[in-house]
Amino acid sequence: MKRFLFLQLILCSCLNYNSSDDGWIQLFNGNDLSGWEIINGTAEINVLNNEIVGKTIENTPNTFLCTKEDYRNFILEFEVNIENDINSGVQIRSNSISKYKNGVVHGYQIEIDPSDRAYSGGIFDERRRGWLYDLSENEKGREAFSVNAWNKFHVEALEDTIRTWVNGVHCSYFIDSISDTGFIGLQVHGVGGMTKPGKYVKFKNIRIKTENLEDDLWSIRDDLKIINLKR
Repeated sequence: MKRFLFLQLILCSCLNYNSSDDGWIQLFNGNDLSGWEIINGTAEINVLNNEIVGKTIENTPNTFLCTKEDYRNFILEFEVNIENDINSGVQIRSNSISKYKNGVVHGYQIEIDPSDRAYSGGIFDERRRGWLYDLSENEKGREAFSVNAWNKFHVEALEDTIRTWVNGVHCSYFIDSISDTGFIGLQVHGVGGMTKPGKYVKFKNIRIKTENLEDDLWSIRDDLKIINLKR
């Protein structure tokens, strides 16, 4: 009996190594890619200095490092550092299924855009409908992101609503109902267009909260446009 209880304690400890008392779950342990899997492409993705580092290479489609677990309602936070001449994003509520375009990753993407267009924090529908919420009418949002520096993203996905913040600036407010569950995926963009080979995107401090979200919801900008595509 004592041996059984001891094994139970070990198991519980392993299952909760990335959880905290305040409900936040660390999706990246800083050491390896446990809990993640690479889907679609073959870009280089490694762990260096407690960061996930993606490097663009030629002759591969978009590469996604995806959580093995799916999420529905949550608050997601992460930090990203990206150089020029590369485009990236973070997939939420996304999927890869054989019956949809032979397993291509598709779903909502939180844009990471170091170009002059500066749409970081916008919402793009990867391999489905394209842009859902750009920042063309959101000058405050377009000024929030810094290239070659660490930027903090805060994403709230609650039922039919997705809201994003970049470095504390509210960037998008989107309502839709096409999909409500899926994985989190870090994109290393394929070479072409605004993305060149040998470019890096880095992620760290990736965490998610899935319960008791009320206390961690951020204030909403009164002047921000709401886009509603709910069916």
